[in-house]
Amino acid sequence: MNSYFNNKVVWITGASSGIGEALVNELAVRSNAKIILSSRHKDQLNMVAQKVGLDADRFTVIPLDLEDYKKMPDIVAEAIEKFGKIDILINNAGLSQRSLAIETDIEVDKRLMDIDFIGTVALTKSVLPYMIRNGCGHIAVVSSLMGIFGAPMRSSYAAAKHALHGFFDSLRAELYTKKITVTIICPGFVQTNISINAVTGNGSLQGTMDDATMKGMPADVFAKKMLSAIGKKKNQASIGGQEVLGTYLQRFFPNLLAKIVRKAKVV
Repeated sequence: MNSYFNNKVVWITGASSGIGEALVNELAVRSNAKIILSSRHKDQLNMVAQKVGLDADRFTVIPLDLEDYKKMPDIVAEAIEKFGKIDILINNAGLSQRSLAIETDIEVDKRLMDIDFIGTVALTKSVLPYMIRNGCGHIAVVSSLMGIFGAPMRSSYAAAKHALHGFFDSLRAELYTKKITVTIICPGFVQTNISINAVTGNGSLQGTMDDATMKGMPADVFAKKMLSAIGKKKNQASIGGQEVLGTYLQRFFPNLLAKIVRKAKVV
């Protein structure tokens, strides 16, 4: 990791497990950044900070639920009060899906959109005025390869991730003169509990690990690559195994990708 994160205040959502926890670990060990940890699980956040040995003056825990997006201005004010600024916001929290579109309740579709898109946008919009006031900042958002192309059993998840790309690409252009950087990270398969916690058509959790997720990139390896992309101020980075080739097929050979995707094992 380069020195980009030193002396910065970094806010990570979804920090209680998976990619978020790996990001906290990497920043704690390889930088002197102050870290704000957020998710719905306060006790788990404290455990993550304690496990990596973060000193009390280097972190704070601020619980939040992306689905309760109207509370974001107050939550951001609390974060600013702790460290005085937010240099880097890493929008990592989210929810995945494992169900056919025709079998998915519309309320489940809405929940995926509220968490993965609206909640992320609401938090970002609440942080922006402080970054603009400070004259700089960096916003990163964890999308997915599903934000670039869709696949079976992921219809509304892919829709929410596609929406993130539209919003944050537009935001990047709007903020160019404000010296605020926007980076979109598109993970492939990463070894986390994302498939275990994914919702099915009726809103219940899948509760099992997908084979592809189990064989995916280790979360600590992914975190290093992700922080490297953020440190280099990339506009967008796709990180994963051979599944990343889908991004190139989508651009140059979309008909071929369509044939591959409809035959691919996606659970």
